[in-house]
Amino acid sequence: MKVLIKLGGTLLDSVESRNRLSAEISALRARNLEVVVVHGGGKQMTRFLSERGIESRFVGGLRVSTPEVIDAVLKVLAGTVNHELVASLVAAGSKAVGLSGIDASLTEAEQLHADLGAVGRPVRSETALLDLLTSNGYLPVVACVAGDKQGQIFNVNADQMAVACAIGYRADKLIFLTDVDGVKGKDGNILPSLTPAGCEQLIAEGIATGGMQAKLNAATDALKNGIAQVIIAPGSLQKAAERILAGEQIGTKLAAEEGVRA
Repeated sequence: MKVLIKLGGTLLDSVESRNRLSAEISALRARNLEVVVVHGGGKQMTRFLSERGIESRFVGGLRVSTPEVIDAVLKVLAGTVNHELVASLVAAGSKAVGLSGIDASLTEAEQLHADLGAVGRPVRSETALLDLLTSNGYLPVVACVAGDKQGQIFNVNADQMAVACAIGYRADKLIFLTDVDGVKGKDGNILPSLTPAGCEQLIAEGIATGGMQAKLNAATDALKNGIAQVIIAPGSLQKAAERILAGEQIGTKLAAEEGVRA
């Protein structure tokens, strides 16, 4: 089974959380699952920019990316956050390999909107490198940075990066481990399941906004492009990914149709 796990940056901000997740992911790899990790690092980015007197601005949950922000993306996301996670996974027994979407044109992007600066929209993923690595026992760890054929560098929303990689990799499951318990409905309770139509309704009614809006848009795109199931679940929960793969109801399960089983 091919599994793509997206780790939210908040989960990687403490050594304890990072090491626990690395141990849990390494245990999955030891069960002969082919695993790819895509990670964010928004919290670390905001802190790095703030320390340098640069204000972070967001539109629709996406960070406006000036040249200064792109410099920080390379230093923080593709640098510190990626390598700290790779080192933690190696310590947990995985043959982890740090990558970004730029490497081997893993993910090609184009500018999403001029008002957002160098924010990229993934347009294609050449995932032969992921297949090569996972089939030989390696664990790819992908930072959410992409490029184009002209050498431009783009900041890509980590959820969109995860979806682009999952589609190209033909993942059987896409798991978003995040800092929330799942997707909340109108009453504030966690919804156990959602369809693309349900996602659109939550966004239209203003219930899902900002980062969750971006996440639901990305998940809907995954479902429409052949990913059978997307799960949004709390990464703070012990062995969340393992329990999800065992069929336990955790977080919110998104599928193209109601009643799709794990």
